[in-house]
This record gives sequence, C-alpha cells and structure tokens, in this order.
Amino acid sequence: MFPPKTNKKLIVATIALLGAPWPTLFAGQQPSTDSDATQADNTRVNKRDRNKGEVTADQQKMNSSDRELAKKIRRSIMDDKSLSTYAHNVKIIARNGSVTLKGPVRSDEEKSAIETKANEVAGAGNVKSELSIAPKKTQ
Repeated sequence: MFPPKTNKKLIVATIALLGAPWPTLFAGQQPSTDSDATQADNTRVNKRDRNKGEVTADQQKMNSSDRELAKKIRRSIMDDKSLSTYAHNVKIIARNGSVTLKGPVRSDEEKSAIETKANEVAGAGNVKSELSIAPKKTQ
C-alpha cells in the first residue's frame, strides 16, 4: 500500500491531525458547543425579518438607479468615522427609489445621523427607518 521508504507513523499522525477540529490544532482548546456559544444580540430582529411583510436585504433591486442610491448612502455612512461599527453595518435596501434602513446602532445620535444622510441622498419622504438602538453592554 505504501512505498517501501514511507514513514507510516508520520502519515497516520498527519491524518489524525487533519481530522481534528481547528481550535484543537492551534489553540489546544476544545471546540465550543452550542450551549456555551454567545448568541448575537440581534437574534430577535433576524427572526422578525423572516415575516412575509418585512423588507430584507435580498429584496434590494438590481437596477442601476437603486444600486447607485444604496451605494451613495453607504459611502456617506462609511465616510463618517465618528459612527460605530454597528452604524457602519446597517442594512440599506433600495427599491424603486425608496430606501429602508434596518439594524442596530449605538445611540439616538447615530440613528439620527444615518437617517439624515439617507434623506440627503434619497430625498425627504423616500426613507423608512427601522433602525434600533443597541447600547454598549456593560460587564
């Protein structure tokens, strides 16, 4: 089965290592189980998005005007370095010139700033905000 000069122990050890979970290979730790994993803090929001009437990111129109609208709003948000990572990652869904904003931000100020930026690009009355406030967790 193996060529005569093959180190069979090395092959067996390599196969055993490759079959091990990655955390045990590099950190010497056991892989986490579902019971000790931390849930994302927006799990309930994601469940809400499964409702039939909810606008979701996959409903973003692919016509050039809606893509450009979403792109301009995203660029405006990303250029503001005072916003948190949460704010930089809000969902922007453009459909037929109307924009829906979804996701958590860290404060009322961030929520207002994002809504203002979207209104400047899309025009007043064309933005629906479904942003929520998720303040920093204290430990």
